[in-house]
Amino acid sequence: MCQFRGVIFDVDGTLVDSNDAHARAWTAALNEHGHDVRFEQVRKLIGMGSDHLLPETTDIEKESDQGQAIAQRRGQIFKEQYLPTIKPLPGAHDLVQRLHADGVQLVVASSATKDELGALLTIAQVADLLPEQTSADDAKQSKPAPDIVLVALQRLGVSPEDAVMVGDTPYDIQAAHKAGVRVIALRCGGWQDEELAGALAIYDDPADLLVHYAESPLGATQDATADGSAKASVQQIIAEQEDAEDDAAAARAIGDQPV
Repeated sequence: MCQFRGVIFDVDGTLVDSNDAHARAWTAALNEHGHDVRFEQVRKLIGMGSDHLLPETTDIEKESDQGQAIAQRRGQIFKEQYLPTIKPLPGAHDLVQRLHADGVQLVVASSATKDELGALLTIAQVADLLPEQTSADDAKQSKPAPDIVLVALQRLGVSPEDAVMVGDTPYDIQAAHKAGVRVIALRCGGWQDEELAGALAIYDDPADLLVHYAESPLGATQDATADGSAKASVQQIIAEQEDAEDDAAAARAIGDQPV
């Protein structure tokens, strides 16, 4: 049996082998719009949504006309050229099926758009097992901000200490930790172990985690989240996040004032 009441799944690089495809689609779209951005620059940012990736690579905001045009073109390239080639990662269906059979509440928390997310879950053969889905369309900010994870927790109806996230990028770890959630990391997304620091444990892929299920944080009998510290509710974390955003906005407003 799983010791957690809820498990939050990332999708790209966790359940399907799609990270390189996303990077190539972004690179092509950026290049088409006159931005000399290399694949390697984009690849290390996959796991973020367009609200973070565009400013990181071009200083263009997602909501600008140019940002929306680039993001729309990326989506077209991804769906037409790369989506048909994407494969599920080893053990993706079986791991999700095992957790479902154990009675664990499951939810997706992905930086993908909602329309792409459905297709990716179908490829992973887990769409019927993961009906609760949280995408970039459901949050103000994508990963590494905690918004998507916080929405996922609300849909699960569990506290942060009763959930664990399975993901493959440093941005999954950062987002989850900001939401008070622990993480099990997978190497199949292309990151090195040192880049996945802060995870409870690291496995090669879903199949490797499933093989070691009993001794992993999923099946361990000890309380992997017990650290003696007070646990915050989802509502408290959301309130703190909103306060931080208000403070940041106020600081920007002060900085924009003429002197």
